[in-house]
Amino acid sequence: MAHDLAKLREDLTSRGIDILRFIYADVLGLTRSKDVLVSQLEKAAHSGPAFCQGVWVTTTRGGVLDAGNIASDGLQDLVSQLDPETITELPWEPGVAYAIVDAFNPDGTENLFSPRTVLRRVLEGYAKHGLYPVVGPELEFYIAKKNEAGKWVRGHERTGQVYTTGSTVDPDGTFLRLLRNLDRMNIGVFAGNHEFSPSQYEINLWHSEALNAADRTFMFKSAIKDIVNRDGKLATFLGKPWSDEGGSGFHLHFSVTDEHGNNMMHNGAGELSEVAKRLIAGITANANGLTALTNPTVNAFKRLGPDTLAPFRSNWGYDNRSCMVRVPPERGQGTRLEIRVGDGGANPYLVIAGILAAGLDGINRALECPPDAVGMAYDNEGAPTLPLTFTEALDALEANAHLHEQLSTQLVETFLVLKRDEIERYNEQVSDPTTRDVTQWEIDEYLLDY
Repeated sequence: MAHDLAKLREDLTSRGIDILRFIYADVLGLTRSKDVLVSQLEKAAHSGPAFCQGVWVTTTRGGVLDAGNIASDGLQDLVSQLDPETITELPWEPGVAYAIVDAFNPDGTENLFSPRTVLRRVLEGYAKHGLYPVVGPELEFYIAKKNEAGKWVRGHERTGQVYTTGSTVDPDGTFLRLLRNLDRMNIGVFAGNHEFSPSQYEINLWHSEALNAADRTFMFKSAIKDIVNRDGKLATFLGKPWSDEGGSGFHLHFSVTDEHGNNMMHNGAGELSEVAKRLIAGITANANGLTALTNPTVNAFKRLGPDTLAPFRSNWGYDNRSCMVRVPPERGQGTRLEIRVGDGGANPYLVIAGILAAGLDGINRALECPPDAVGMAYDNEGAPTLPLTFTEALDALEANAHLHEQLSTQLVETFLVLKRDEIERYNEQVSDPTTRDVTQWEIDEYLLDY
């Protein structure tokens, strides 16, 4: 390792990089990091740097909880190990590059609180079947600015501007600078536009192997927040930041290939394969527990509901955007599923790991695919509704042994502890916890971090 790090130090120095920003996603999906001097790389990264395991149980408001015995065991260390393939230069901050790190326990074993480690574990389950997941993320977000009262408001208020670009929807050029910087990162960004609501945007990423796609999505979200912040503004992926406008989603396109890259989702005759049907069966059968991972805040459930263009039932359909799982019309190598239940604020590693774990359960248990929904699927009473509250979703996740088995008991327990704490604090501090309006508590809790 020391020799490899010496070579890496020389390479980075020759490229003018003197800081590696070691980053990883915590259980909430927030970016945790440490800046490491490239000149000290052999010493700093030989067996670390270390972080306190308390990072896994730290809330957005700075509270430290106990799950997986982390606090009761004395807040031991986790050891980071950089993945050289993830090193990505930051065009807006010359001399600095991201480096995603994996988390290990001090004895060298895998740290199963780590979302990236858990995603790797799910992918190993697919490899046993000779299958290799490919995913393509689609995320929406808002750009906000402060008004004279110091309150975050939308960057502009022009309505009816879906699928537009230019100064009318980007008056200060923030979005265009963002797009150019993301392009120079080489993380698979290829296009972007204004979305349906005022000051809401979408930037498109190419699909790729699942771990690579999760890494790129994580860097994508981290970079967007950093770049926009430098303009004195705020980028937020929070699912429902404004009561009077639409929410931001995280849709995931998902297929599996064989070891040679051949799409295994079709039967060669224009129809879905048995593998694809098993994946749909697993995703819909585990939908209630999965919803907690894909919609991981109190706020997220104010985005969901009937007639919202967000899913309401655990169903699927052919090219049907009112379903939880949509099968786009492409066939052959383009055959895939689009899972539409995700919230923009969700942890990319947990969204992908959760969806893949649910699909893998369908394969492992040879589940039967339910019939497809036709027409406006909100009224399709043959499919059960998804959880209507975050508490219902967490209860379903806690009771779902199949998802626990595919993911890790440590991560699921920690997620549940963190999120039940959020709900408890919300219920204590909001006068009407059943309100569909976005509350100041949600703004304070989530807006800056998600």
